[in-house]
Amino acid sequence: MEDLIVVVGLGNPGKKYANTRHNVGFWVVELLALKHKIKMTKLKFKALYGEGVICGKKVLLVMPQTYMNLSGESVRDIINWYKVPVKNIIIIYDDIDLPVGRLRIRPKGSAGTHNGMRSIIYQIMSDEFPRVRVGIDKPPEGWDLANYVLSKFSKEDREKIQQAVVSAADAVEGIIGCGVDQAMSKFNNIGT
Repeated sequence: MEDLIVVVGLGNPGKKYANTRHNVGFWVVELLALKHKIKMTKLKFKALYGEGVICGKKVLLVMPQTYMNLSGESVRDIINWYKVPVKNIIIIYDDIDLPVGRLRIRPKGSAGTHNGMRSIIYQIMSDEFPRVRVGIDKPPEGWDLANYVLSKFSKEDREKIQQAVVSAADAVEGIIGCGVDQAMSKFNNIGT
C-alpha cells in the first residue's frame, strides 16, 4: 500500500514498564491516537495497533508488543503484510544521546546505541526511514544503562518529557503532512 503511513512508537508492553524512560515512543503514539480518535484495539503482527487518518493520509499507529530488543519483528511483519515502502515508516523512540526533552528528526541513519532501532534495521534490512528521537539524557555516573532506561523520570524531567511528547506528536503530523525536511526545520531545535 504505497500511500499508507506506518507510525511506530517503541516501548515495552505491560504495567511494569508503562512509565519508564524507554516507553516514550509508546506515549507519543498514544497521544496521536487520542488526538485523531484512532482506537488502538487490534492485536496482530506482534503489535497493538489502530488504523485511521492523520493529515488526510491513511495511517497505522503501532506499538510493538515484543519487548524493545525484538521490535523489528513486528515492523517487518507489518511491512510484509501491507507491502509498505520503507520510506513510509516513521519510528519514534527514546535517545540517551540527547538532553531530556530535546527532539531530533532524521530522514534516515544508523541505530546508534538503541537496541530497538538495531532490531528494526536488522529485520527490514534498511535504515532509509524517518525517525523522531526524544531525548532522555545519559545515565548518571555509575548507573547501568539497562536500569536507567527502565527507570522513571524525575519530577523535574517529567514536565520536560510531557512537553516533548506533545512536540513529538506534532512532529509526526508534520512529517505526514509536509514531509520530513519541513518537520526537521520546524522541530529539531525544540527542547533546547
